[in-house]
Amino acid sequence: MKQLAQYQDGRLELQEVPVPVPPPGGILVRTTCSVISPGTEKMKVEQARMSLLQKAKARPDQVKKVLDTARTLGWKAALQKVKNRLESPSPLGYSAAGEVVAVDTANTRFQVGDRVACGGAECAFHAEMIAVPDLLASPIPDGVEDWQAAYTTLASISMQAVRQAQAGLGERVLVMGQGLVGQLATSLLAASGVRVMGVDYVAQRLAVAQQMGAERVVNPGATKVEDAVREWTDGLGVDAVLLCVGGKTSAPADQAIACLRDRGTLVIVGIYDAQLEWKTAYMKDIQVRYSRSYGPGRYDPQYEWGGRDYPVGYVRWTENRNFESCLHLMKSGGLNLNPVTTRRAQFSDAVSVYNDLMQQGNADIGVVLGYDGKQVAVPAAVQSPAKQACVNGTSPIKLQSGNGMVLDVIGAGNFARTMLLPHVKGQVSFGTIVNGTGLSARHVREKFGFQDAETDSARVFSREGGSAVMIGTRHHLHAPLVLDGLKAGKHVFVEKPLCLTVEELENISHEVHQSNGHGTGSVMVGFNRRFAPATVELMRVLRAIPGPKTLTYHVFAGPLAPDHWYANLEESGGRVLGEACHFLDFACHVLSAKPQKVTAQTVWPARGRNAFPDSVTAQVEFSDGSSFQLVYTAEGDFAFPKESFRVFASGLVAECENFQKLSLYQKRKGTEKKYTSKGHAEEMAAWSAFLKGESEHPMPYAEIHQSMMLTFAVLESIRENRQVTL
Repeated sequence: MKQLAQYQDGRLELQEVPVPVPPPGGILVRTTCSVISPGTEKMKVEQARMSLLQKAKARPDQVKKVLDTARTLGWKAALQKVKNRLESPSPLGYSAAGEVVAVDTANTRFQVGDRVACGGAECAFHAEMIAVPDLLASPIPDGVEDWQAAYTTLASISMQAVRQAQAGLGERVLVMGQGLVGQLATSLLAASGVRVMGVDYVAQRLAVAQQMGAERVVNPGATKVEDAVREWTDGLGVDAVLLCVGGKTSAPADQAIACLRDRGTLVIVGIYDAQLEWKTAYMKDIQVRYSRSYGPGRYDPQYEWGGRDYPVGYVRWTENRNFESCLHLMKSGGLNLNPVTTRRAQFSDAVSVYNDLMQQGNADIGVVLGYDGKQVAVPAAVQSPAKQACVNGTSPIKLQSGNGMVLDVIGAGNFARTMLLPHVKGQVSFGTIVNGTGLSARHVREKFGFQDAETDSARVFSREGGSAVMIGTRHHLHAPLVLDGLKAGKHVFVEKPLCLTVEELENISHEVHQSNGHGTGSVMVGFNRRFAPATVELMRVLRAIPGPKTLTYHVFAGPLAPDHWYANLEESGGRVLGEACHFLDFACHVLSAKPQKVTAQTVWPARGRNAFPDSVTAQVEFSDGSSFQLVYTAEGDFAFPKESFRVFASGLVAECENFQKLSLYQKRKGTEKKYTSKGHAEEMAAWSAFLKGESEHPMPYAEIHQSMMLTFAVLESIRENRQVTL
């Protein structure tokens, strides 16, 4: 299928990419129409065409992330991550309509053949096929054409802003900015019995605003808006202002505040980042409200991707119910979309349409793309994964003779593209890359030379050929994919953690023993710190020192944003399973003994127990008398090293910071060695050597099992507030 892709230098391309599969509980839709919002999407293209310096100035938060990465992984890895992001294409589009062609078994709302309106910048792309979660789709009622329904997401943005204004029958509202969202808000307000004044510098937009229901229109270039409002409201001021403009200048907001009546409401719609003139706002006692996209549920992964709707008694208008309300207004004639539809084009001409938008300025308001979607066949994988054909028409990969290993990869995000794949390229043959979107799968295929690109992992396990598989997905998918790999007789590398439950661990252990019995399949987990040069040097020194040892490990992980995917325990398992397992495995490896007892506790952050508990301390006793203490904390300062550990042994103290500097103190002398790797390259080299038959497996499964059981024991100790014996 074809999809519109944008590169970070501003280039636009229609690319042939794999067809997506329905997300859990979701649907696969053959697109018939999608809408370009010139304001939002033009801004994305303009941002992409900025220079690196301009991008850095516009996104200081991203610059900080690069600096943090450089501090912990070194400048080479940090710059490689930046390069990967700049090279990766991004999708465009977030408002579409089409026909359902496949339904996940967990979905009960839709059937094949249903017409649906779809939304979301994460799924409703300008593409011939889109995979959409349940609550980001809504049935199109009879009497509404697909091109109209394609506006649903954009209309819902305007509807949410109108609801935030809480304007009543007969009240007066000023809509500043008559782009597409402003025009739709004008129409919705007028349909609600609200009197509307539209403001814009473009005469064509003001003419359309009158067709959409504006009682009065004002061009600030010709008339002072405050004067027009004073005359229109008999000196009272408007009840509310919808600020439908972008930028960072405070002038629009100051003007809006000046136009409001005493205790009026200012609703900020979209991307507007400016200081408000406080004194006038204070003296008028105005309310300032931000309107969040399509409505309640937006940006909540449990709602949008988990399908957990909000009770109507508590949240009357969720984003999906806003979708339904907009579609109803289209059917009843309360929302007329003809005036705002200033251009229609075919999806095949999308690149030229975008180029026209960049050159013509504000000529278009709403652009509808039409699709000849019948040309795209529904992949067999949707109906029967075992019968899926190669999207790109290549033959199934056959295992090469000798040392020729074929590696399939499932989930190649920025981490895998930076820290893993470059170190196995050239060591093995790349087979199939499976990523969540066809666009990213195609990009990784081209960048690293994979033979095939897919969006369904079933492809990897159902076909012949392919000797090994690397898994870099989110954590909740690790165990199921590892089990599939072992059952298919593959050598599996999976990023940490191996699994999220003891039951999953035992199922994997069973399959490992079965595989070992047949001489096929193996498992390796991405515990890279074992392979770091600093660790190798430390182990060389420790081997000559008998007796128990003491290891202390401090990790400043930093706080998590509330919407970070790690905060979703069903996906991540939490920070102990997702991250602290690294350091627990490191302790088992360095101390070379079996953990026997563990005591752990959660340290609640200063922001209270309602915050995500992401700080932990653990004390572990080992079979030879050694001791390990882990302090994993989100509280601290980024000037402090992210990781540091000390080992105390007979006649030795070893200290290490971020695996970049190892200090050894022996016989009253100190030596210092510097390194640049945390072990990712060495880890991949060791696994590649095993795959090629040049060495034994670098990580015995018994050690992996031991580290995971220790991690689960830490969680049990926290949960039950007691010491746990392994």
